[in-house]
Amino acid sequence: MDDPRAAPADPIGAGTGVLLISVFTIATCGLIYELLAGTIASYLLGDSVTQFSTVIGVYLFSMGVGSYLSRHVRRDLITRFIEIEILVGLVGGLSSPALFFAFTEINAFRVVLYGWVTATGILVGLEIPFLIRILEDEFPLHDLVSRVLSLDYLGALAASLLFPLWLVPQVGLMRSSFVFGGLNVLVAVWTSHRFRRHHRRPWLTAQACAALVALGLGGVLADDLMTWSERRLYEDPVILSRSSPYQRIVLTRGDDGVRLFLNGNLQFSTLDEYRYHEALVHPGLATVAAPRRALVLGGGDGMAVRELLKDDRVREVTLVDLDPMMTEIFRDHEAFAALNGHALHSPRVEVVNADAFVWLESNRSRYDFVVVDFPDPRSYSLGKLYTTTFYRRLAGRLNPGGAAAIQSTSPLVSRRAFWCVVETVRAAGLRAKPYHAAVPTFGEWGYVLASPEPLALSDAFPPGLRFLTPAIARSLFEFPADMAPVPVDVNHLNNQILVQYHADGWRQYARNRPY
Repeated sequence: MDDPRAAPADPIGAGTGVLLISVFTIATCGLIYELLAGTIASYLLGDSVTQFSTVIGVYLFSMGVGSYLSRHVRRDLITRFIEIEILVGLVGGLSSPALFFAFTEINAFRVVLYGWVTATGILVGLEIPFLIRILEDEFPLHDLVSRVLSLDYLGALAASLLFPLWLVPQVGLMRSSFVFGGLNVLVAVWTSHRFRRHHRRPWLTAQACAALVALGLGGVLADDLMTWSERRLYEDPVILSRSSPYQRIVLTRGDDGVRLFLNGNLQFSTLDEYRYHEALVHPGLATVAAPRRALVLGGGDGMAVRELLKDDRVREVTLVDLDPMMTEIFRDHEAFAALNGHALHSPRVEVVNADAFVWLESNRSRYDFVVVDFPDPRSYSLGKLYTTTFYRRLAGRLNPGGAAAIQSTSPLVSRRAFWCVVETVRAAGLRAKPYHAAVPTFGEWGYVLASPEPLALSDAFPPGLRFLTPAIARSLFEFPADMAPVPVDVNHLNNQILVQYHADGWRQYARNRPY
């Protein structure tokens, strides 16, 4: 009896090359959809570690479900493969607009998010088993598996490099989903045409071409769709929006002025940012006898630098901010540079774009005064900048008699998070003097003065301040009962308890506020 595997009734022959190339393409597209969902979830919900962990977990589980379900498809494998490619292209390609729309229009966003991730994962999980079964008559099993899996892993590598280095900063989240959805459908068009003798369904090619046109139109309209979704996300009109490899930067303008949002989180409003930045800089700066050299970590908007330059004693300011796009916007765009008084153009200022955590370890310079103006510790990547490890590195950069002022979230809204920062500074071997200020846009906001030696408060503020006076400055160091110290753990690099404290405080605040 002849072995049916030795002489297939309808061999695919030269088409094996087409299908092997498809393995690389669909692997790249599949990982891109996963990264898009994780990034959008992080952008809209915060806490990137949680969002990526849950999205990746659900996605991989769903791929397993899809692989299992593939066993129930026994006939017309090429036809089924083409249909799956069309569906994957449409579902994956529409993921960005669908998720942004769901966040603004539907209360149960997480249901939509994980439902969409599940559907995408199941469809992607069907692809490789189908391809292996289609190709099983063309190669020995060990050769087939090694070829398919090596191309699959190579496609994953390509996606992991393309996504942060090119797609997010250059193409954008919205257009990227349409582009890679189109690639999946292009595989369907190519396969449908190449194997038309096998499936004998002319309408398959027509369906694939129609899906490709729809996704292409979405790609053309991607900027308009992103603009529309951001108009729904923000109360005021968006006047600038950019995606960098590190964050989504959005500036809006309304009746109360310009607002800056990073990954959807408000960073300042020109209505009252001067209160925040004067309180951040001047109480600590006044404690230093001769603050000739100053360092700003974070604060790429240049507002803290502006406050430092008001003091003529400051001769040099080094600004270290991770994102070159942030410093470029607030240095080179006239409308936004004007907000910081063109501080980043000052000959006294040097701008360094680097990770402050790494830069503090490698840079051996010392400073008289340091301003630490990072976003709140909403994620572990930010939480590392509030650890004993970071504060010990900071202590090593302070001159004798020097001091640092640290942005430390709200002691009213996230009380345990604030006092955790205070105790972490002390655990790092620095003296900590906590204080707070009322910033209407944010409410009560907290800061910590840190120094190797006891601090002597001073009223020697530069002229022209709009908020801070000697009397107000003294009152900032008094805490009412509802913001008084509470027992907390120290934030170490290996536990990041601060991230949990911060999330709990703000979650409870959002749940209990009356509006």
